[in-house]
Amino acid sequence: MDLTRIRALRGPNLWSRHTAIEAIVRCEGDEVDISRLAGFEPRLRALFPGIGALPASGQRGVLSLAHVLESAALALQNQAGCLVTFSRTSATLETGVYQMVVEYSEEPVGRLALELAEQLVRAALELAGQGSFDVTAALARLREIDEDVRLGPSTGSIVDAAAARGIPWRRLTQGSLVQFGWGARARRIWAAEVDSTSAVSESIAQDKDLSKRLLAAAGVPVPIGRPVTSVDDAWAVAQEIGLPVVLKPQDGNQGKGVTVNIVDRAHLEIAYAAAAEIGEVMVEKFLPGADYRLLVVGNQLIAAARRDPPHVSGDGVHSVRELVEIVNADPRRGDGHATSLTKIRFDEIAVARLAIQGLTPESVPPKGQRVILRNNANLSTGGTATDVTDDVHPEVAARAVAAAQMVGLEICGVDVVCESVLRPLEDQSGGIVEVNAAPGLRMHLSPSYGKGRNVGEAMINHLFGVPGHGHDGRIPLVAVTGTNGKTTATRLIAHILATSGLRVGMTNTDGVYVNGRQIDSGDCSGPKSARNVLMHPDVDAAVFETARGGVLREGLGFDRCQVAVVTNIGAGDHLGLNYITTVEDLAVLKRVIVQNVAASGYAVLNAADPICAAMATTCPGQVIFFAADRQHPVMATHRAQGKRCVFVDGDQLVAAEGAWRESVSLRDIPITRGGLIGFQVENAMAAVAAAWGVGLDWDAVRRGLASFVNDADNAPGRFNVLDYRGATVIADYGHNPDAMRALVSAVDALPGKRRSVVISGAGDRRDEDIREQTQILGQAFDDVILFQDACQRGREDGEVLRLLREGLSDATRTRRVDEIYGEFIAIDAALERLEPGDLCLVLVDQVEEALAHLTQRINGTPVAG
Repeated sequence: MDLTRIRALRGPNLWSRHTAIEAIVRCEGDEVDISRLAGFEPRLRALFPGIGALPASGQRGVLSLAHVLESAALALQNQAGCLVTFSRTSATLETGVYQMVVEYSEEPVGRLALELAEQLVRAALELAGQGSFDVTAALARLREIDEDVRLGPSTGSIVDAAAARGIPWRRLTQGSLVQFGWGARARRIWAAEVDSTSAVSESIAQDKDLSKRLLAAAGVPVPIGRPVTSVDDAWAVAQEIGLPVVLKPQDGNQGKGVTVNIVDRAHLEIAYAAAAEIGEVMVEKFLPGADYRLLVVGNQLIAAARRDPPHVSGDGVHSVRELVEIVNADPRRGDGHATSLTKIRFDEIAVARLAIQGLTPESVPPKGQRVILRNNANLSTGGTATDVTDDVHPEVAARAVAAAQMVGLEICGVDVVCESVLRPLEDQSGGIVEVNAAPGLRMHLSPSYGKGRNVGEAMINHLFGVPGHGHDGRIPLVAVTGTNGKTTATRLIAHILATSGLRVGMTNTDGVYVNGRQIDSGDCSGPKSARNVLMHPDVDAAVFETARGGVLREGLGFDRCQVAVVTNIGAGDHLGLNYITTVEDLAVLKRVIVQNVAASGYAVLNAADPICAAMATTCPGQVIFFAADRQHPVMATHRAQGKRCVFVDGDQLVAAEGAWRESVSLRDIPITRGGLIGFQVENAMAAVAAAWGVGLDWDAVRRGLASFVNDADNAPGRFNVLDYRGATVIADYGHNPDAMRALVSAVDALPGKRRSVVISGAGDRRDEDIREQTQILGQAFDDVILFQDACQRGREDGEVLRLLREGLSDATRTRRVDEIYGEFIAIDAALERLEPGDLCLVLVDQVEEALAHLTQRINGTPVAG
């Protein structure tokens, strides 16, 4: 058994909407049928009893080691507490080779689960049961990594609330920095801190003395005290304001270094040392009563909890130290913030607190005695929380909101000490002792006692407005795929959106563009480029060319789109690569964008392409069909049902829905050359349908169509028409048989005495696809110049030229064939032969370089090199 090409599918993909690990598994001999492996399954189950039932989806009921690997990787994650449900193993056309996919909750966990599953299978393969696999250790490793990488409870609650509202989110770091929404509508949080919180407000909150003085100025009750510089200074302040006192770092968090209810100098010296480890120290008057945390979001109190200090109850049998160990064994208690409770710290501060109660760590308190281990009640030190949200007096809530607003915090944890939150603070000598800029939420989400509060929902509502009156953070997103025309359609759709006044982010095979400026170059039709655009703050709408390679490698770069455009499937392209061997396989891959249309969105499909039209049944939203022939059966049926269609009627491009019609003259769509260029008419129809699906104004659509110029600058290599000494030169990036047919149809509509074509072939196509290109061209061109391009893509030298020449063996029109090594030399040779009235089609390979070369020749400027 051999595993290769292990990939993380981070978005909706060929297999499902789940994030998943995909691997190619090669099995040899009896490994394709585990029933032939004597004793294998009993050994497997002995090593890992939790593997459960093996899948019943093997070919003809036969299970391979790949199927076992799938089950093991899924079961290991579930046994470790990482709940996943989807997995699949599919046989390829290669005997013994399988594509295996297993969902993951966190990518590092999924990768490790696959690695451990492989170890398990190999151990079970060892004869005589000598293989070993420590399932307990394996599950512990998975849990440890999961705890390290997954979002903590605070951030996780906000993400869950966003997902419940359909707001897209993306983790920007391995920590708690998360983006919600896309482009200009995006918001970001870091744990429980929002992006609109200023650094000034955060700094004020961190400076406890400054924040206390500001609160006092706002009429909020606070304890008296001040910063100190030494133990003697601290004792002097304690004497001045009166014992008991509180010592805390002036800039601290999570209760670190805080000691309360200090009643003597010895205790104060220990407390001072603990606080000084964090930073500068301040002394405050100890306020009697309980410790409360009030959570303010915007201008509202959202939740409140009473925090009790870490403590144990005596049983008359165990020592204090043993009681702490018993409490810390509670599975709800962990070392960090991933669990609802934290283990009690047993340090010198705890020992000092015991001494005040006349106890030592080895004392055995009588049954029922409550032993306090700390006076500060932060959960991070092992305290507990009780929800009191419904008990908070309106005046107490008002003081908490005033404190947050005085400091300038949109999300604020307000620490209050008072006897009860049922009465105003002023009536009971209570006060606000701290404000926190990034408050922990777990005490409100999962209190030790009482009702949990959905504080994540409150934060999302603050960022995006309440449901029904806010928005989901999404911008219009159009995904475009197909065999041919997708780059031109992408550019035209983006242009129409920009004409309507939107700042558009666009990705295609030429680069990434934001608001008309190119910010990246090369083939950027994959998910990484899409995600980069969706992070950009200056993007109001996005149009993504979605190529097959990116979907195979990683899935989509978005969870769903408003409009999915499939220009065509035809005879396909790149068949035979990555186990996509038939047109039907290609259609299953291309329709991924259709399957991930929003329920309120549209799939724009070519009705004249039967495989493309069949995708309509997989669309969660509605469908807009387009075709030049309005009488096409698919179009006629759709129109009869009163649904949206785009078609050609005479010299008009028409959009119709029921009795409603809107039309644009083909003369006003330059790329169609008055309707003569058929494939450009199809691209225009697809673009109009996409703009309609987004909801653009029709005047903006007309302006966009009329102002889109299909030149080498705006749409390089997409039927760029140039004039050279009275001859017509057309540059295009067509590189498959369907593209050749469309180009032949287009040039047939243009004048030209002698017709010539310059062509090479991509070596990563099938032999028959390379031959078919010149078979088509040989019926339409007098002269053919074959050139060998810079990259043969795995082919031997001269092999592509041989296949192209074979395709011309039965040419009915071609009379002259030349073979030239070098694309630019071939272009020069073709141009030298041109006479006024001739037509030359140049099928460029290195698009930018070849177009630059052509432009230099046509303009008469010297050609470099």
